[in-house]
Amino acid sequence: MATIETQALVLRVVDFGESDRIAHLLTPVTSRLTVIAKGAKRSKRRFPGTLDLFHLLDVRIERRRPTSMARLEQARLLDAWTPLRRHPARFALACYLAELVDRLATEGTGGREARDLFAAVLGALRAAASREPTPRMRALLELRVLAAIGLEPELRRCVRCGRDADASGAAAGESAKVAFHVAEGGPLCVGCTAVGDPCMTLHRGTLRALEQGLRLPFDRIDRLALGAEPTAEARALLARFLRFHVGFELRSERFLDSLLASGTVRALA
Repeated sequence: MATIETQALVLRVVDFGESDRIAHLLTPVTSRLTVIAKGAKRSKRRFPGTLDLFHLLDVRIERRRPTSMARLEQARLLDAWTPLRRHPARFALACYLAELVDRLATEGTGGREARDLFAAVLGALRAAASREPTPRMRALLELRVLAAIGLEPELRRCVRCGRDADASGAAAGESAKVAFHVAEGGPLCVGCTAVGDPCMTLHRGTLRALEQGLRLPFDRIDRLALGAEPTAEARALLARFLRFHVGFELRSERFLDSLLASGTVRALA
């Protein structure tokens, strides 16, 4: 039997039977991990108000066999992310990011990948909790989470030949256009673009801004200059990229889209 004592972020919780609950956790030790909390509906000693969405916990987990579901033995609340719960759009953005991780992250992956993913998701939630969500912020946080999972699109090099997609005689400047092949996951240089390729056309400056967004600390991500048109291009790119490479629509996506479109950003009383 292996015992894991670590921090964990709650991604999803469902009731199971009369007294148990199943939780999807994100930890820096295991990446995503599914656990069963026996008697969680009744026990206020082992799970005192802990198993709720986004809760950051200190946990003790027992893994009896690699093929069986791990068992959550104890959980202590570290952070309930209260600002997210008082603000509809912040809550919706956090739900979307949590669902993205829950659906796409590989279960049981350890090492640096797990630590980096855990840190990235915490950073994204802190950013979402601390400022008003905008389409620009949504695109940048979405990209950062995808990068941490290992699913980010290529933004600079041609996905067919590996050269810089700008290095083939294209017009200079951020306003120059670049062909982006969604199915292949990145831009195409002029020499590799064929007639009939189903590409999106983006401004070079949009891809450069997204590259910069991947490097900025989370607490400075809102300082990135990204105007209305580049933001719309970035959102269209990420939406099509996810549709193709993931193959489904996240349940929280439409709710988030509707709040951002309507400008519902005020906190609840």
